[in-house]
Amino acid sequence: MAQAKTFTAEEFDALLDFVSKRSYAMRNRMMILISFWSGMRVGEIASLRIEDVVDTAGKVKREIRLDAAQTKGRHARTVFFPAKLAAELQIYVDARALKDRKQPFFMTAGGKAFTANVMTQHFFWLYRKAGFETSSHSGRRNFLTQLSAKGIGIRVLASLAGHRNIQVTMRYIDASDDMKRNAVELI
Repeated sequence: MAQAKTFTAEEFDALLDFVSKRSYAMRNRMMILISFWSGMRVGEIASLRIEDVVDTAGKVKREIRLDAAQTKGRHARTVFFPAKLAAELQIYVDARALKDRKQPFFMTAGGKAFTANVMTQHFFWLYRKAGFETSSHSGRRNFLTQLSAKGIGIRVLASLAGHRNIQVTMRYIDASDDMKRNAVELI
């Protein structure tokens, strides 16, 4: 099976522009941003509860703890949100006026929690309708590829991804022509 696509900055902007003109624009934007800017798996995003993301004062946390039941490998881990993601999520949280902290962070159009499978399909169709042939794993690959291109070491990347084996992490990292051009300029 082919690897999920990594997006250029222009393609990512086009995706966000497409989403902004559709139903549930704010929710879909937040799901995409979490995927691309935190590297979380779609199943992990689907499992989020308000209490996972928002503290008791109503502020978005910069570090969230996923319990073992929320992760693919059944190993609890901490996910770090960059400041730009926390700021975007705060706008979403404030707009939704969230009250029940046990409620899912993202809800379907029918008012139910997303399952991992439904959210995977949702990402697939968002991407396809935006003109991209890829899977829900694109955000995660982009996250790891961008950090790798900025010189972040493989062990840190593996930890951020929740991988216990760096060989798995290495399969996520794309080597673009721009990365290669920049690499040879270091000589």
